[in-house]
Amino acid sequence: MAILGAHMSMAGGYFKAVEAAQRAGCDCVQLFTKNNNQWRAKEITDVDVAKFRAALEHHGITHPISHDSYLINMASPDDELWKKSVDAFVIELQRAELLGIPYVVAHPGAFTSSSEAQGLKRIIRALNEVHRQTKGCTAECLLETTAGQGSNLGWKFEHLATILDGVRDPDRLGICFDTCHVFAAGYAMDTERTYKATMRALNQTVGVKKVRAFHLNDSLKSFGSRVDRHAGIGRGEMGLEPFRFLLNDRRFRKVPMYLETPKGTEKSKDLDVINLKTLRSLIAK
Repeated sequence: MAILGAHMSMAGGYFKAVEAAQRAGCDCVQLFTKNNNQWRAKEITDVDVAKFRAALEHHGITHPISHDSYLINMASPDDELWKKSVDAFVIELQRAELLGIPYVVAHPGAFTSSSEAQGLKRIIRALNEVHRQTKGCTAECLLETTAGQGSNLGWKFEHLATILDGVRDPDRLGICFDTCHVFAAGYAMDTERTYKATMRALNQTVGVKKVRAFHLNDSLKSFGSRVDRHAGIGRGEMGLEPFRFLLNDRRFRKVPMYLETPKGTEKSKDLDVINLKTLRSLIAK
């Protein structure tokens, strides 16, 4: 059976994200450990940690993961921003470690005014520095597949493979596979043949065993558009088939999958509840 959950707000305390996940019928939860649009971060107290861990245990929510700040750019050619990003990501890992969160999802970065090759080199250098500063830390980085908007790297599986091959400590890295991003990047999954071809491409580059998490999102934008806009499951351009293939792929049965779909209600029903129900209906009995 698939392990399904969603990204939840930690407003009012980290434990609030766990409670929201339980109310929606999630198995697992993703959250930010700080404001994702600010550099500074409020200190995590012992009380925060105790309440969060107790909530996970009480509600039976497993596989908590966090997502890093959107300000971080480990591919930046600007030395000041690059260093700021490295320092910020070190803090992201340390915060996850405190809370007992095993993985921090990160977009690899955007090369902006440099080049693809230079951007990938900067990411490798950044991750080596992050790993140097976090020796003994068990929390690990999951590099997310991206849609490739602007100069964002990670939309080709080869980008991620280059990073994994280039870092000194690849065992401290994994992959988070985002369905919307992969679709927008031009990898088809709408038929059994195309799904298998995409997974073969993934396996030949980064290896399917490196996938530690999935983001389950439909896409508002068309196939190969390279534009990152999430939609509810079956409410975008992807249709239900890619999700059906993924949810019934034995290789990923134990890999947690998180919704990052639009929040809100419809006919007084929570959209997360609706999306989770849709996903579970696709799992073969």
